[in-house]
Amino acid sequence: MPDFIPLVYAPLTEQEQIQRAKSFLDSCNRRRTVREFSSTPVSKEVLECILKTAGTAPSGANKQPWQFVVVTEPALKHQIRVAAEAEERESYEKRMRQEWLDDLAALGTDWHKEFLEVAPVLIVVFSVAYTKEGEKTRKNYYVKESVGIASGFLLAAIHNAGLVSLTHTPSPMEFLQKILNRPENEKPFLLIPVGYPKEGTSVPNIHRKQLDDFVMWK
Repeated sequence: MPDFIPLVYAPLTEQEQIQRAKSFLDSCNRRRTVREFSSTPVSKEVLECILKTAGTAPSGANKQPWQFVVVTEPALKHQIRVAAEAEERESYEKRMRQEWLDDLAALGTDWHKEFLEVAPVLIVVFSVAYTKEGEKTRKNYYVKESVGIASGFLLAAIHNAGLVSLTHTPSPMEFLQKILNRPENEKPFLLIPVGYPKEGTSVPNIHRKQLDDFVMWK
């Protein structure tokens, strides 16, 4: 029989629910992707808290199929930047269709990724396809979905802690597995620079979809 414990749940009034929901919405509405970082260090205690928050995400069969590698060593960050820029340059110059390049142009991005060295922290998210217990291999379930949800929790926690971030997905990303010496059952999922914005940082004037654009009531 599975081991169950009582749910810790504190009911809220409808007004409290609305207040909390609006407060969280207001906070998340201020979250922006940042590409200009200060080199100011981030407290290890803060990093531990946001990573623990990511670890609370639901996952298929509670397998928690994720691994987070926190990179602060300048030499490693430099290696990652060099490898990422090589892949990104190839993508921008040869792999991407013109429509894709046009969409990116509105955001002011190119293959140069200085932020990978300037940001004080890089969090590399790996998905874990299976685990080994001695000679036995145990499969993980809904890996991409689970790691995607955990990454969402992580981004919200980063913002909640007063930090900024960027979701970077250089493609292909196998170089991260090699540089960080990760085993074959782990695959790079997301590269997230984390830190504080550089003074005077500006961000693209984007507009988010309105509720009716992406929600349907039945």
